Amino acid sequence: MSTPELEEQEQEAERTPPPSPPQRRRVTWQKLTFLPVFLVVVLLTTWLWFQQADLDTISENALSDGQVSKALWQHVQLTVISTFFVLVIAVPLGILLTRGALRRATPLVMAVANMGQATPAIGLLALLVIWLGIGRRAALIGMIAYAVLPVLSNTIAGLRANDPTLLEAARGIGMSQLGVLAKVELPLAVPLILAGVRTALVLNVGTATLATFGGGGGLGVLITAGITNQRMPVLVLGSILTIALALLVDWLASLAELMLRPRGLEAGR
Repeated sequence: MSTPELEEQEQEAERTPPPSPPQRRRVTWQKLTFLPVFLVVVLLTTWLWFQQADLDTISENALSDGQVSKALWQHVQLTVISTFFVLVIAVPLGILLTRGALRRATPLVMAVANMGQATPAIGLLALLVIWLGIGRRAALIGMIAYAVLPVLSNTIAGLRANDPTLLEAARGIGMSQLGVLAKVELPLAVPLILAGVRTALVLNVGTATLATFGGGGGLGVLITAGITNQRMPVLVLGSILTIALALLVDWLASLAELMLRPRGLEAGR
């Protein structure tokens, strides 16, 4: 290539602006407020409908004496407690299954976790009630078994997806295996782990409606009462509260996912 052509290409390269760095995703005002506003509108509409609804004695008995707030609080408790134990079980187990010789046990453990979620929730709850008796304990164990899979699989996937060169570099500067895990591997795996936790939370909100069949309480009490007594207002209230709780939990989990994500991940993408 001749010298004039080279000079022309160099001048063209100087005139070309450098590529702009990738923009970091920001949580906009609309994203933060849309779902809460939507839920407020839905709940307010439901409340106004109930103010005008003609409730008979059976419906009033099902909704009086704080039954609605009690069922809602029980539902929240079931969701929080079961998700806590899912995290306590699934995250450490996922870490162990990516270490040394324990990797060979990963297919077996994942098969057991898949069985827990593949089993119909109502059937699993029935078996646990036969084994443990009626009460909250059977419902919690069933919910935990049903929600372990997403957190466990995402923890394993997040740790395995880490760049080996980064891990070697961390070991090269003298970090111990525990230090590499705590300061490099887990922070890089946080987005996938949080996505699994978000899925588990929504699963637990839905599964908690079945706790009523084992004597565990929750909003399933209202749904069941509305179906068995053929009282549409009670059924509608239980269903709407369950849906609203699931959407609210998913929204809060998405905010936590954005806030807890390591800052360097967004800038480096």
